[in-house]
Amino acid sequence: MPGISREEVAHLAKLARLELKGEELDHFAGQLDDIIGAVAAVSDVADEDVPPTSHPLPLTNVMRPDEVRPSLTAQQALSGAPAQEQQRFKVPQILGEEA
Repeated sequence: MPGISREEVAHLAKLARLELKGEELDHFAGQLDDIIGAVAAVSDVADEDVPPTSHPLPLTNVMRPDEVRPSLTAQQALSGAPAQEQQRFKVPQILGEEA
């Protein structure tokens, strides 16, 4: 039996706004349990003398510096929009929730 229950998977699916069938709940419960087990195995291997890192190679900032350049005005950017509100693109509500 997986360490993650069907109810926990159903709760996670609800939070993620996913509709899952019964067999999918069982399938994902097993998969999530495997993932948690793999993460636990990595934690067991990590030794105290190994510092935590986000990347295996040392990196410095690889982004270009921010530079102010000419760009569109809000009016120009919104000129082709089918709907706008308060100088923003207006899109249909998709989640059925109040803002």
